[in-house]
Amino acid sequence: MTRWVLAHRLPVVLIWVVLTLAGGAMSGSTIDKLSFESRLPDKSSQAANDALAQRFSQTGGKNAPLLLVVTVPEGATLDSAAVREQWGDLIAKVTPQGGRSVSYATAGGDALVSQDKRTTVALVYPPANRSNVPYEQSLPQIKAAVGQARIAGAQVELTGQPVLSGRDSGAQRSPIYETLIGALGALVVLGLVFASGLAIVPLLMALVAIPTTFLLVRGITTVTDVSFIVQYLVALIGLGIAIDYALLVVTRWREERQKAGADGPEPEARRQAVVRAVASAGHAVALSGATVAISLAALVVLPVPFLRSVGYAGLLIPIVSVAVALTLLPVLLYAWGDKLDRPRRAHRPDSKLWGRIAGLTTRRPALCAVLSGAVLLALAAPVLALRLGQPATVTLAQGGKPAAAFQRIVDAGFGEGIARPLEVLVPAADGDAMHGKLGGLEGVAGSVAPADWARGGQRIVDVWTKGDPSSSAGRSTVTGVMDAAKDTPGALAGGGPAQDVDFIDAVYGSLELILIVVALLTFVVLARTLRSVVLPVKALILNALSTCAAYGVVVLVWQKGYGSEALFGTPAIGAVTIWIPMAVFAFLFGLSMDYEVFILHRIRETHLELTAKGERDTVVPSVVTGISRTGRLVTSAALILFLAFTALASIPITDVKVFATALAAGIIIDATVVRGLLTPSLVTLLGRSNWWFPRSLGRLLVTTPGRASGPRSHPAAATSTTQEAAQDAPQEAARRSV
Repeated sequence: MTRWVLAHRLPVVLIWVVLTLAGGAMSGSTIDKLSFESRLPDKSSQAANDALAQRFSQTGGKNAPLLLVVTVPEGATLDSAAVREQWGDLIAKVTPQGGRSVSYATAGGDALVSQDKRTTVALVYPPANRSNVPYEQSLPQIKAAVGQARIAGAQVELTGQPVLSGRDSGAQRSPIYETLIGALGALVVLGLVFASGLAIVPLLMALVAIPTTFLLVRGITTVTDVSFIVQYLVALIGLGIAIDYALLVVTRWREERQKAGADGPEPEARRQAVVRAVASAGHAVALSGATVAISLAALVVLPVPFLRSVGYAGLLIPIVSVAVALTLLPVLLYAWGDKLDRPRRAHRPDSKLWGRIAGLTTRRPALCAVLSGAVLLALAAPVLALRLGQPATVTLAQGGKPAAAFQRIVDAGFGEGIARPLEVLVPAADGDAMHGKLGGLEGVAGSVAPADWARGGQRIVDVWTKGDPSSSAGRSTVTGVMDAAKDTPGALAGGGPAQDVDFIDAVYGSLELILIVVALLTFVVLARTLRSVVLPVKALILNALSTCAAYGVVVLVWQKGYGSEALFGTPAIGAVTIWIPMAVFAFLFGLSMDYEVFILHRIRETHLELTAKGERDTVVPSVVTGISRTGRLVTSAALILFLAFTALASIPITDVKVFATALAAGIIIDATVVRGLLTPSLVTLLGRSNWWFPRSLGRLLVTTPGRASGPRSHPAAATSTTQEAAQDAPQEAARRSV
């Protein structure tokens, strides 16, 4: 294919220029078409929230209420007729047209008074818009009214999850700023790697890949909703992947240009260097793209449109990046590679540092494997305490008047769950009975059922838990409320906590099957390419461990709070948002497999070369050569991705920060502990069994031991094919002797 691309350079360049310009011109309108909706088809909580939105003017449902709280001075009580009237008038004033509210001043709100009769809470549900700032239109007026309000001389405070979480401020900006930061960091790394004009080449490939991916995302928006988070993933993960793939090919091209037959200025020598580079590094890039795509397919099959859209966009990122690396990049290297590689200097493919590290790991493989494995397991251990759910409200309540107000609500005995009540929709005739039934359930702190929360023969009962709904006790209570609703004909349990329970079931209900399918497909792809059974199994196990280590870091930093304040200026959130672990697996499993592919591909290549020379003990020299020639590359690629994820973490959305933390931690752990120490140690310990590949499995996978799968090369490449066959023959003989 590379020879065809080089023979049609002008059409190839024109196609990519058109795609880039079109994608760039339409990127703004593409972002405008992204959705803030997160639906759960065929789930009872979604049906309840849809009914609430339709019948009650887009109030409540998945959107938590605003909370107004006041504590009257000592000597005064809420039983006073004047206090009751003042409170009722204030709540009526701050409730927007079309909204709904409940307070102790209206019938059905008795649960909103503390035992000492001095503190009261009111729930206000303004009409919500479909964005990540649902109360954007009404909140400024509510804040102004509350700021001037006094009840019996006491200041009224406004709090609630929409205020504490920061979702009441600002529209989201585009990812251009973060992308520029990531690109600048990548340029610094590339400058250190190449020390020449070649440093801009991977960035140019990213400049083409990102707008093209946005153009394809625009097409997806015409057939399905695509989450607004996709814009950040395409821009920043796309930046990292496109640069990484280009970096691999450019590095190999530079190496090939110093070999005999490909080091001259004549066109055939330049062509030969490009062909050789793409034949080796391009193969690894294509394999890496395939593994990333396979892991992202886990999101596509989920019954959650929000995550499916992330999966669709995620699939496009490696596909476009691979296409750019295998078509446009060869043309650029052929035409401008030598001109950009200035100042010209001798390039040493082997890294002395990584050669020493590889020498150490191969001399003491058992010790290195045990120590690095222990580090990996220690980092992964906190995953056992992983708690899925929305951030606990008390973890958001850290500093400021809204935080102090919510803490006062909790201290008065209303329960943490009042910030996120369940909303149960029942037939109007059963409203009072359901109110009493739910109020008596274990773990329920209170419930309200105002008479004016009834429309179209349906009535709303709000019920909240003593503990936060994301806690174990709180979730158990939420499940009990949902079960009670199911036992009542015509009743539906909605609200944020109910949707969380259904979300977990939808995302993780078939997790085992998804993991098995992803692992099986990845094994097939790796086994076909590496012609080994042992190496793919090892790669899958190490990838699983490194992913768990990334989860462990997230638990420590975000759930437990070790460093979240120092690193991000954000306190611990107490729980990991439900979609994040699955999305992290889909992206990180494939991305970290990239480095495994780069390393193992080079180790196998060296093994074949040594076998062709008649050497029998090839394991240690293959590992040392493979690591010394890929260690610098993998470290640079990982650092570039890390910088991209760091830029992603600067997005002012907590969920995105948590997601980026997991990816950044996973990439660094994988590139250092796993690929730098554990992989070479294990390959050394496994010895010749690394290359075990039964003939029966080869027939099943439509390949043969020791021979590359896929179509034959172009006739013009007959010489290289003959050389590979010569390399493969000794390997086949060695395989038979094992």
